[in-house]
Amino acid sequence: MLSGWREVMARRPWRISAKLLIISSVVTVIGFSAICVNVMLDMRRGEEALARQTLENLATTIESDIGRNVEIYDLALKAVASNMLLPELATVSKPIRHLILFDHAMTARHFGAIQVFDAAGKLTIDASTLDPAPENRSEEDYFKVHRDNPGAGLFISRPMLFRGAYSIVLSRRISDTDGGFIGVVAGSIRFSYFHELFDRLNLGPEDTITVLNRDRTIMMRRPFDLDVIGKNLGARQDWKADNLRAGGAYAGQGPVDTTPRLYVRSSGTSPLFVVAGKPLSAVFELWQKEAYRIGAVMVALILFMLGSTLVLAREIGRRAEAERKLEEMATTDALTGLRNRRKFDSVIDVEWRRAMRQKAPVALLMIDADHFKAYNDTFGHQAGDQVLVGIAICISDSVSRAGDCAARYGGEEFAVLLPNTSATDAFKVAEAIRAKVQGWSDDEVISTVSCGVASLVPTAGMDWAILVAAADKALYAAKAGGRNQSVVASLPKLSLVA
Repeated sequence: MLSGWREVMARRPWRISAKLLIISSVVTVIGFSAICVNVMLDMRRGEEALARQTLENLATTIESDIGRNVEIYDLALKAVASNMLLPELATVSKPIRHLILFDHAMTARHFGAIQVFDAAGKLTIDASTLDPAPENRSEEDYFKVHRDNPGAGLFISRPMLFRGAYSIVLSRRISDTDGGFIGVVAGSIRFSYFHELFDRLNLGPEDTITVLNRDRTIMMRRPFDLDVIGKNLGARQDWKADNLRAGGAYAGQGPVDTTPRLYVRSSGTSPLFVVAGKPLSAVFELWQKEAYRIGAVMVALILFMLGSTLVLAREIGRRAEAERKLEEMATTDALTGLRNRRKFDSVIDVEWRRAMRQKAPVALLMIDADHFKAYNDTFGHQAGDQVLVGIAICISDSVSRAGDCAARYGGEEFAVLLPNTSATDAFKVAEAIRAKVQGWSDDEVISTVSCGVASLVPTAGMDWAILVAAADKALYAAKAGGRNQSVVASLPKLSLVA
């Protein structure tokens, strides 16, 4: 009895499985894609962190080298400024004076000779010669700073042309014992020092090294460009100092050119600091190649997985359709197109239980073709089959609700199950079927049907066989009463009412 119901439900798992297969494949693709994207972003962050660390080490190394040389040169300037106060200098010869003043002075080829200027800016002593040519530097910034500011300390000038070479000038004030201004001691570091320092580094063609003063004046830059050297970034309205703090990093377009770079600033305390830059395209070059490779593999796998999923889903759909057709063939009467006896038994079992739960009536019509055996013997089996098909059409036209079930019960007998239908309404349906069958017949041979009607509200312990027996008994009463009529069974005594 329940076998038909199992077959009704058999096709649903296939449809659900196809949907679940597609959903699970999409979720899997999204999950793997999210994991892949996360891994690639981690790799990108790793590449950026590695590049930042490399640039930070580079900037720190360069700053340390520059800071060490500036410090050594400053010590020489301090020694000269201190020795200028010695009273013995006025009594010794020029060679001895040079030995006293410049004994600790740097003599490297990239560092200019130390010079001493008096309070009026006139050159009085030059480490490179005993008899210096007349010079006056009273209009230079490095002279004015020391003259006007006793606490200036070490002053590093803007890049300038000094004694025939582009240099930066380092200077200190010479004060007497009372703090009065008596002159300036100055020296220079030529650009050749920076060029040689940068040439020792293994840099990319678009990598940049920028040396800046604490006031953010560009002292030197690689690649070298005289139009950039000496500019003060503090005057740039579109570039803020907060973009690149000491020891910090910045990714994007810099203040000098439009190439996006990763910039890292050194974190030392030297008078000059260094900013190292590397194009973002170079920073992420290897990562991009790896990303393209992994992305291509992922796209291929995703396409393969989605393609396989669609093929499997289509095959599952085809199987579901085949199951549906098999089920339809197994539950449909081949001649009339109505449900067969097997399907009817499963449906009435379900509707009976539902009516029992809902305490609702369920009605049953048992319909039989009148004088069918005699008609079959007279006109043949094919003509009889046509009569049965005509009756089935009349039944289908009269039963239109979704829950109703019309079936060929056996031979020339039909059954119509009408859930939630009273005996009165069921009788009207039976009469409509009977009238249609009678009106459908031609003039030569009139085909009629007899209908038995039964309706009741199922209660606990009651079986639907009672309803079938009552409708069947009413059908026999209709035949006994002359056929071509409908009879309603009276329940529970099953007395018959015409």
